[in-house]
Formats: sequence, C-alpha cells, structure tokens
Amino acid sequence: MSPINSLAIFHLVVLAARIHLSSANNATQQRYVHLHNEARRNVGIGIGMTWDKTLEDHAHSYAQKLKVDCIIEHSVSHYGENLAWADYDFTVDHIVKMWVDEKQFYDYSSNTCAPNQMCGHYTQVVWRKSVRLGCAKERCNNNHQFIAICNYDPPGNAAGERPF
Repeated sequence: MSPINSLAIFHLVVLAARIHLSSANNATQQRYVHLHNEARRNVGIGIGMTWDKTLEDHAHSYAQKLKVDCIIEHSVSHYGENLAWADYDFTVDHIVKMWVDEKQFYDYSSNTCAPNQMCGHYTQVVWRKSVRLGCAKERCNNNHQFIAICNYDPPGNAAGERPF
C-alpha cells in the first residue's frame, strides 16, 4: 500500500471515530434532556430544558477537578448544580433517577423536604425557570468511583420560591 493510501485510510478511521463519539455524546445529551423534561412534564411544566454547551463545558471542567480525589462538593458558580457519586459506572438514566426519586421527600404545600431527607436535587430538575442544562460524568482517579454533574441556568432552588 502506498504511503498516500495509508494516510487516507488513517484519516478515514480517525473521522469515523470522531463521528461515533459525536453520536454517542449527542445521544447522552439528548437522554439527559429527555429525562429532565419527562420529570418536568410529570408536574405540569411545559417549558422544556435544552442542552447548553457552555454549561456542559462548565460541568466537565469541574468534574475534572473533582475526579482527582473523588470528594463531592458543590462548585461556587452562578449556575444551579446537581452532583451524583457512585462506586460503579452509572448510566444517565440512573443518575437522573437518583435525583428524581427525591420527589417522595418534597412537600409542595410547605415547599420543604421531609425531615432528615434531601429533595433539592429533585427541585432543581423540575425548577420551572431553569431552561438550559449541561452535564458531565467522569471516572475518578482511583478507577472505581464515578461522579456526575449537571449544571442549570438560570439556577433553581431560590429561597422562598416554589419549583413549579
């Protein structure tokens, strides 16, 4: 095979790999959006989330920092943020389900969480004013734990306001 043909084949393989990664990333993004919008529709919010590259980049950048020691703590930014951690490679469905399952602990009438329970991840998912979403997932440097981050704009969970 001539060097030109080898180079052409190499470029085709690289292009195919990029297309595959782009399709996989797009499918992941659409799954995050779909699951968030499904939770929002379930409480009557007709305003759907859309994917935002800036939020994705922010989530990815922060995930790169967190993966070093795999200690989960919220970033300091002007975005809303949900974090998840697992000691296995969790899927988008599992990540969002963890947050949406907190619905059982949210009391709309008092706009509070049940005692000793968390529900702020859920309320961020369904926060009516949040319309842009960007997420990232990383394997921690210890190679057996994973973290996921979703950022939201405008941010939710404003004191004294109801999510929907």
